[in-house]
Amino acid sequence: MRVNDPAIVQELSELYPRYETALVSNDVENLIAMFWASPHTVRFGATENLHGIEEIVAFRKGRSPANLARAIDRLDILTFGQDFGEIAIEFSRLTPSGIVRGRQSQTWVRLPEGWRIVAAHVSVLPGDTT
Repeated sequence: MRVNDPAIVQELSELYPRYETALVSNDVENLIAMFWASPHTVRFGATENLHGIEEIVAFRKGRSPANLARAIDRLDILTFGQDFGEIAIEFSRLTPSGIVRGRQSQTWVRLPEGWRIVAAHVSVLPGDTT
């Protein structure tokens, strides 16, 4: 198995900006489409634990579109073979109380319908407002 095959890293490098654009513009349909439509998909957020695509869809449709902008401070991509990859980012967001720093990880798998997120995690670093 080849780790970080340049072609596969490039594929995920092109996918992630589409995800980020959909996220900060609250493009719910594109966000949902990037996740595996399965009851096995998970997304653990800063304040929620979502199990299965139905919970993820309900969260996305109910989330406020306000204050979603953030800066990507670091992005790392790690791939294994042709069909499995991990994207990890560190981000910062300006809030009324200062800059909040967080991290996000996504596990991507190439399925018959294309690359999809099968697991995701987002968290904010505690007490890290400057």
